[in-house]
Amino acid sequence: LTWDRYLNLRKQRRLAGMVTTVPSTILAAAASGSYFLTQEIDPTSSPIAGVDPVYVYALLTLGCTGLGYLLGPSLGSGVWSLFHGKNRKQIEEKDKLFFEHITKQRVDPSRQTMQNRLPDYYGEKIGSIKDYRQWLRDQSTFRRKAAHGVDDD
Repeated sequence: LTWDRYLNLRKQRRLAGMVTTVPSTILAAAASGSYFLTQEIDPTSSPIAGVDPVYVYALLTLGCTGLGYLLGPSLGSGVWSLFHGKNRKQIEEKDKLFFEHITKQRVDPSRQTMQNRLPDYYGEKIGSIKDYRQWLRDQSTFRRKAAHGVDDD
């Protein structure tokens, strides 16, 4: 597995996670909304934990929607892994090497200021060799600015 191919697969995996976020959020909102927001509320019933049941059901719907949003990337990565199972071992090895290298090359986040923002700390947006080289340049620029003060570009 070449680095170029690995970075391309990594980009596809990230995209799969982002794409599945939308349907999982909509599905969670629709399912929880159709259940909680159609509950019959008895006006003589007591409040749930001191709060009107309408508000509790609305909060539960929002909570389930948020859970759907959080589960989307995991579902997308899982589905992506099913289609790329034959390269699984090689991808895991490259992931380990890549993250070790990223950890070694990234800058100290405690040096961040409002004028000198931290570049992509985890290297999430690296999808090609060109992106990786740009990431290294951004890290170097941040390091230089943090050491000598921020220059006006």
